Amino acid sequence: MSLHLELLNPEQLAAVTLPDEHALILAGAGSGKTRVLTTRIAWLVKGGRVSPAQLLAVTFTNKAAREMLTRITAMLPLNPRGMWIGTFHGLCNRMLRVHHRDAGLPQSFQILDSQDQLAALKRLCKALGVDEDRIAPRDLQYFVNAQKEEGVRARDVPAGDENTRRLTELYAAYDEQCQREGVVDFPELLLRSFELLKNHEILRAHYSQRFRHVLVDEFQDTNRLQYRWLKLLVSPQTSLFCVGDDDQSIYTFRGAHVGNMSDFEREFRVRHVIRLEQNYRSHGNILDAANALIANNRKRLGKNLWTAAGAGEPIRVFEGESDADEARWVVEEVQALAREGTRRSQMAVLYRSNAQSRVLEHALFSQGVPYRVYGGLRFFERAEIKHALAYLRLVALPDDDSAFLRVANFPPRGIGARTLEQLQDAAKQARVPLLKVSEGKASIFKNLIEGLKTETQGLPLHEIVEIVIQKSGLIEHYKTEREGADRIQNLEELVNAAATFSEEDREVESGEAADPLTAFLTHAALEAGEHQAGEGQDALQMMTVHSAKGLEFDVVFLSGLEEGLFPHEQSAMERDGLEEERRLAYVAITRARNRLYLSHAQTRMLHGQTRYNVASRFLEEVPQQLMKWLTPRFSRQKAFAPDFSRSNQPFPLKKAVSREVGGFRIGQNVVHPKFGSGVIVDAEGQGTDARVQVNFGSQGVKWLAVAVAKLQAA
Repeated sequence: MSLHLELLNPEQLAAVTLPDEHALILAGAGSGKTRVLTTRIAWLVKGGRVSPAQLLAVTFTNKAAREMLTRITAMLPLNPRGMWIGTFHGLCNRMLRVHHRDAGLPQSFQILDSQDQLAALKRLCKALGVDEDRIAPRDLQYFVNAQKEEGVRARDVPAGDENTRRLTELYAAYDEQCQREGVVDFPELLLRSFELLKNHEILRAHYSQRFRHVLVDEFQDTNRLQYRWLKLLVSPQTSLFCVGDDDQSIYTFRGAHVGNMSDFEREFRVRHVIRLEQNYRSHGNILDAANALIANNRKRLGKNLWTAAGAGEPIRVFEGESDADEARWVVEEVQALAREGTRRSQMAVLYRSNAQSRVLEHALFSQGVPYRVYGGLRFFERAEIKHALAYLRLVALPDDDSAFLRVANFPPRGIGARTLEQLQDAAKQARVPLLKVSEGKASIFKNLIEGLKTETQGLPLHEIVEIVIQKSGLIEHYKTEREGADRIQNLEELVNAAATFSEEDREVESGEAADPLTAFLTHAALEAGEHQAGEGQDALQMMTVHSAKGLEFDVVFLSGLEEGLFPHEQSAMERDGLEEERRLAYVAITRARNRLYLSHAQTRMLHGQTRYNVASRFLEEVPQQLMKWLTPRFSRQKAFAPDFSRSNQPFPLKKAVSREVGGFRIGQNVVHPKFGSGVIVDAEGQGTDARVQVNFGSQGVKWLAVAVAKLQAA
């Protein structure tokens, strides 16, 4: 078997054949990092520099680990069983199984997944009489996992307020419960393995001397504890070979610490930093756009992607009048490309937020284009949407027992399984719907539904949906979840769906006699129940940018490039938030092989109201000569848009401050009844078309029509 070193480019070959010392490989998108990593392992073993048992290679997913093993065994005739190749959690599990006594665990300890862990925490809270309204089990789960991922036990949590102290007490009690029952959760695998190596000098010496080469894939995604674990495996005879791309570090919200890369270079006095810059995926215009965009980030180790494949096609840019207009254009372009021979499975529509998929899905559904949501559920299949629709179904038809059973105790309101069984028995005996026999604890829910029906009588559809979502408790419930912000955005998008649900839709889908709410629920059921692409069917791929990392497509549509959406308005409130948003855009652009589309909309529905948008600064940061504008409107809007191209400030004020529209001027302080205090940073139009862009600080930047915005001078 051959290693085919002759097929490697000079930088890849240099990385594969490095001497036995620490090295950092900056592997750009599409630069062949997996080939380098696996060929390095095969080269070390085949050349007799190390035995398979003296190697440890770690990555982040089981799929990536299997790919590494497959490639290595294709190059070398060896049994992979003796090799330590796997994920962080997989390798830590292996170590704890071997040394379970030293780790204080039974040999057959069991692993709790996320749902099992939540169930264990709920059981603990119930046993200790914890009021779930004060400390929700999901809050406790988030707290416990965050502490473990930082390597902090309950005894070491810094003293804080009363709530933190209570959470810490429950963390300690949960650890005791897990120890008593012989189970570990996922964060515990890494923390317990780290403590095992840290506290047992003989074991630490054994592994640090055994593993002569430690290789790490996707190093930019490691958290602080993973990096500390790796350092315990390093002796003076160990070579640490880290492969990653700081420009693709997009998981800060999961604990990833991009600073590990520069820390590694400094702490281990790395002499060899090799940059893999030749890209084998994309054409030159796409790479030039990505390079220009990411160059605006200040905190990066630096590299510049290039290709021998030629410039390729220009990047196409579309500006829609609305999000619906943008979605229609995407669908038309997908259909045209499919007619020309491009497989739909090789086309991807990317978006920053899950909630954006709803408008796109509606357009695809309407035109009969098969699609598949990658790494997630279609909009009307998402749990939070189904919960909201169940409440709405009960408002429309209180006899709906399926809807009752779905949400009677969601959010939790003390209606347990036993109570529901009793209600079902009573309803069956009386031959009436569940809501009619709801007494005792269930009477609270009955009163809620009856109150919602009375309060929403005669209101416009989107107001009905908004009131039901708010008063059901769903919003408050999801605020307590670690990643509840996405669910809340989806619920807000359901309000938008109601606001744009037209009379025409109503008549087509439900008949003229149907009331608006019933018609809308019928519409939701139809879109949820049909048009899912079948297994093996050629379908358009749809996903968030986060889900797209590691994938590639012939054609990529990057939608919703608007300030406040991408970059997300939350980035203005987070340290280095804008730089991570830019890395996210960089990842999106580099998914495209042959053709890239960038699009945005002048208006987008938010909270059931039309929001006026300004094009994303990321469009300004891509060289204009690389672009082909498909709509003439952008040149007009660009003249009024703030110049973000040389600024890392979240939302800078325009230098020109003389323009005045509708009685307001740029630079003026104003107050809005919903968004609070802000400052006008841009303005355009006259008369009834006048609108101003206001920076409301933590509430983000909004375009508001002067005629209806209820703005007042501060």
